[in-house]
Amino acid sequence: MVNKAQMGIDAIILILVAVYFGIDLQQRQNPLNQLLRNSKAHTEILSKSQFQKASLDSKSSNFQIPNDDAKNQQAFQTQKNNIQLQSSGTVKVVLVDDNNGSRHQKFILQLQNGLTVLVAHNIDLNPHIDGLQKGDTVGFYEEYEYSEKGGLIHWITHAQQ
Repeated sequence: MVNKAQMGIDAIILILVAVYFGIDLQQRQNPLNQLLRNSKAHTEILSKSQFQKASLDSKSSNFQIPNDDAKNQQAFQTQKNNIQLQSSGTVKVVLVDDNNGSRHQKFILQLQNGLTVLVAHNIDLNPHIDGLQKGDTVGFYEEYEYSEKGGLIHWITHAQQ
């Protein structure tokens, strides 16, 4: 009987520790949960099949990821800076990481409106996107800066929990 009582106490302690640290196993099942919850501090990479599945799932629940491509097009045409944009695009080129000063992972992203932007993802403030490759879809909510070649998207966020 002592063993059963001890096991019961151990189980309760384990559950309390899990609740204290906020372990949520269902959160890991949906690849868009983290993107939608912390979009300013997180970049989500989806393979084409995952992106299509997420799009189908979102249609069934009448959910849409906002797309600021028209706003981006206008910012490019009028040469505006410091414009907050939310969108997604396809990775066209993965560049070498910039490790001088604050470190940045760099890649070129083609938006749905056809514009290409240089993405400078600050890996001192946010995790490095491992396995990023041409053809991946990247969603973002960040700041746009004009350049003649299309623009720059850079991660201005601070690490959030």
